[in-house]
Amino acid sequence: MKPYVEAIHAYTPGKSKSADGRPLVKLSANENPLGCSPAALEALGVAGEPRLYPDPGATALREAIGALHGLDPARIVCGTGSDELLNLAAQGFAGHGDEVVFSRHSFAVYDIAANRCGATPVEVPDADFTADVDALLGAVTENTRVMFIANPNNPTGTFLPREDIARLHSRLPARVLLVLDQAYAEYLNDEDSDGGLQLAQQSDNALVTRTFSKIYGLAAERIGWATGAPHLVDALNRIRGPFNVTSSGQRAALAATADQDFVTHSREHNSAEREHFVRRIEALSNRGLRAVPSQANFVLVMFPEAAMAQRALEAIADAGYAVRHLPGPELSKGLRITIGKRADMEIIADTLGRVTGEDMDV
Repeated sequence: MKPYVEAIHAYTPGKSKSADGRPLVKLSANENPLGCSPAALEALGVAGEPRLYPDPGATALREAIGALHGLDPARIVCGTGSDELLNLAAQGFAGHGDEVVFSRHSFAVYDIAANRCGATPVEVPDADFTADVDALLGAVTENTRVMFIANPNNPTGTFLPREDIARLHSRLPARVLLVLDQAYAEYLNDEDSDGGLQLAQQSDNALVTRTFSKIYGLAAERIGWATGAPHLVDALNRIRGPFNVTSSGQRAALAATADQDFVTHSREHNSAEREHFVRRIEALSNRGLRAVPSQANFVLVMFPEAAMAQRALEAIADAGYAVRHLPGPELSKGLRITIGKRADMEIIADTLGRVTGEDMDV
C-alpha cells in the first residue's frame, strides 16, 4: 500500500442503527426529511434502457442547471456526488510535494482527497468553528496548490459572507485553486450570498461544487456538479469516470431541477424548524449547552464536556434517533443534529432537556 493511501482515514457515514441493532430515525447524515420532489421520484420510476450507457456528458442536466443558475453549460461538469468532484479537484491540481489547505472542523473528504493524490493535507485553526480567512492565508506556502472551503461549513454550519470569500480569493496566488464546496447553498435565502458562482465565472482559479444530495433529497442517486473556468472544467472532465452519472440519476436530477417549488418548501421548512430547535437549545444555555450558529440543515450542539455529549447521544438513541457524534478532541463535546420534522425535533430537544436536568417549556 502506498504511504499516502495508508494515511487516509476512511470516511465514516452517519449511523442509522443503535448499538444493539435497532433501526433509528436518521438525523445523522443531513438528509432532507421531506424526501425528494414528487417529479424526481416519478422520473426515477420511468423505465429506461439499462443495457445502454448513460449520457457521458449529462448534457440535458447541465443545460437545465445552466438555465437555472445563469451559467454556461459548457462550464459545468457533473459527478458522482460532489464528493467525486472534490477528489478530482485535488487530483487534477495537486500531487506529491504539494499542499492542500482547509480549515479545522471542515468536511472530512478534504483530508482524504489530499492524501489520495499524494499531497500533504494542511489543517488550519478556525475561529469559533468558523473558517479564519487570515489564518488560511497565513498557511499558504509556495507548495500550496488547492484550498477547500465549505460554505456553509459541514459539520459546524457556519458561514463566510461574500466579503470574506472575496478577500480570501483576492489574496491567493494565482497558482492556488480555491474550491468552494456549496453543498448546503440552497438552504440560504440567497443561495449565492457568498458570491461563489459569480467568482467561478469571473476568475481562473475558483471552482464551485454543488450536490443534489441535500435539499433536492437525491442522496442515493449520487449526483453533483461543479462550475469554473473552462480549463478547470476541462481538467475534471479528463480524469472523471466516463459514465459517472447514471441514467436514472440524470433523469431524477433533471426533474428535481425543474421543481423549484419543492426546493423553496424544503428551505422554508428547514429555516422554521432550525429556528425553533435553536430556541429550545438556547433555553438550556444555563446548563452549558450551545447551538453553534448554522446556515445549513443541521445544528452542531456543544456540551460542556465530552461525557455529557456521550450521555446525550445514548439517550437520543434510546429515544429512537441517530445523530452524529464527531471525532476529534474539541468536537467530542458536540453532536451534529440534522433538522427533521417538528415532532422529531421536539423529542430530541426534550431528551436533551432530561439529560441536562433542565425542565424545558418553550
